Amino acid sequence: MVVDGLILLDSLLVFSYTGQTNSATVQHVMKAIILSAGQGKRLLPLTAATPKCLLPVDGSRPALEIQLRTLAACGIQRATVMVGFGADKVEHFLTHCRLPEIAVTTRFNPFFAISNNLATCWTAIPEMTEDFVLLNGDTLFEPAVLERLLLAPSAAVSLAIDRKPSYDEDDMKVSIRHERTLAAVGKTLSPAVVHGESIGLMTFRASGVQAFRGALEKAMRDPTALQRWYLSVIDSLANSAVVEVVSIEGLWWAETDTPQDLAEVRARFSSQPDSPTAFVTSPPNVEP
Repeated sequence: MVVDGLILLDSLLVFSYTGQTNSATVQHVMKAIILSAGQGKRLLPLTAATPKCLLPVDGSRPALEIQLRTLAACGIQRATVMVGFGADKVEHFLTHCRLPEIAVTTRFNPFFAISNNLATCWTAIPEMTEDFVLLNGDTLFEPAVLERLLLAPSAAVSLAIDRKPSYDEDDMKVSIRHERTLAAVGKTLSPAVVHGESIGLMTFRASGVQAFRGALEKAMRDPTALQRWYLSVIDSLANSAVVEVVSIEGLWWAETDTPQDLAEVRARFSSQPDSPTAFVTSPPNVEP
């Protein structure tokens, strides 16, 4: 059924407008899955009625639009936005945000009010039928970040990481062995074994897609599943399959978890000379 230029299929909102990407990079046969089902309670009262992904970060442009424009700039032509809190508002926004470079669908997580993002990932399993990029709905980054991840040596699962002098209790810390192989990821890792932090951006290729799907199915059988983060599944895969890390040191990225985060992101965009994705980028670097 076609309604106002949209195609409604299997309860998914499918945007039928597609076009050529403006990316200067090689086109990647890969889709994106954006985890945007949560409310963002740490940003209350701003998120009392507005999903976190729709909070403006660059003038009137919300985080979700910036993410989609960044994905398109890197050659990603299809994306699924996982929605929950304020799903109707997200879909209304996407209806009126015309981005011809990327085709967007939504999928609803009915457990959004009682779960963390492991359940959102599990709900997204039907979208995991090919190579894909996975990103958190509150993670923003310059295009060079994704370019570096896409151009790195292919691995079944690749995790983008950054490094800094110290890490706080909220950081999703990572431990590495053999320079590039993930040994562990979690918020409670001992400082002695921490080598960086996950930025909430990953790629899954070939066997990594099926491995992640299987690990999600297994994890959701645990009684604590609704309280867990999807990176706990990546931690389990580190012990049974090869998960490699790609450093994005020196490039810009940010989360929008707190009012301070949001203020800093807005300041970053307001300091840019041009419009929304006019980031100061660095040449892609495939080294970890």
